[in-house]
Amino acid sequence: MAGISEISYADGRMPAAGPAGTTAPGACPFHNDQRESRSGKQKTLVLTGASRGIGHATGKLFSDAGWRIITCSRQPFDDDRCPWSTGMDNHVAIELSDHGALPRAIAELKEKLAGAPLHALINNAAISPKNSDGERLSSLTTPVSTWMSVFHVNLLAPVLLAQGLFEELRAGSGSIINVTSIVGSRVHPFAGTAYATSKAALTCLTREMAHDYAPYGIRVNAIAPGEIKTDILSPETEALLAPTIPMGRIGTPDEVAKVMFFLCSDAASYVTGEEIHINGGQHV
Repeated sequence: MAGISEISYADGRMPAAGPAGTTAPGACPFHNDQRESRSGKQKTLVLTGASRGIGHATGKLFSDAGWRIITCSRQPFDDDRCPWSTGMDNHVAIELSDHGALPRAIAELKEKLAGAPLHALINNAAISPKNSDGERLSSLTTPVSTWMSVFHVNLLAPVLLAQGLFEELRAGSGSIINVTSIVGSRVHPFAGTAYATSKAALTCLTREMAHDYAPYGIRVNAIAPGEIKTDILSPETEALLAPTIPMGRIGTPDEVAKVMFFLCSDAASYVTGEEIHINGGQHV
């Protein structure tokens, strides 16, 4: 698992104090303590797909900034790998491909929130099935059952989670982030058709949700990662893809997590309906 590098700016630390209503000379005037809401309470994040890769890096970054992290995934919570405190008590085990089980998961999430505001929902969980040889499934070879599973996890779950947690998000003037992908706008040599199509649909959903949720003070954005160094990316694949990226390297999970942290901060208070590409210039 790629670890988090030390955060020098967006880590939730307060700038040095200056006169009342000001920041100290040299301090960034836009920087504030992200661990607290305007009411002075600890901020809370609900995060799906936190067990590895981008999700795991995101959970660690927000936890280091003082946020409460409530995780939601099909994997049990791992105290040895997940560093955020009270993680076992703030974990909901759910198979997101089973849309019939989502009402129970939402009820459990609401129970854990206990009426408290929710400041961020990050829909990171996704699946990208391959065939028995580990190759991409095309539009000619993807079974109907695979289409259904992929769309339940990658598209339907974000819709239902946002709906189910609407009141808590409204109370927290929350931020929703949908994790899309560069494959939503181009054919990729490894990502299958169902996965790519679900990510393109999630981009459209982000735009629709931004419109629908804005009147309630809830912002909705997407981030579209390109090639990111995770456990599923082999050294051979990394060597093959790196030369196609203008920056000449694969991105890291913490580079993606930092952008999501920004989108959940007051610094992004007028940003909604956007899809931010995080791919080293690959999309150009």
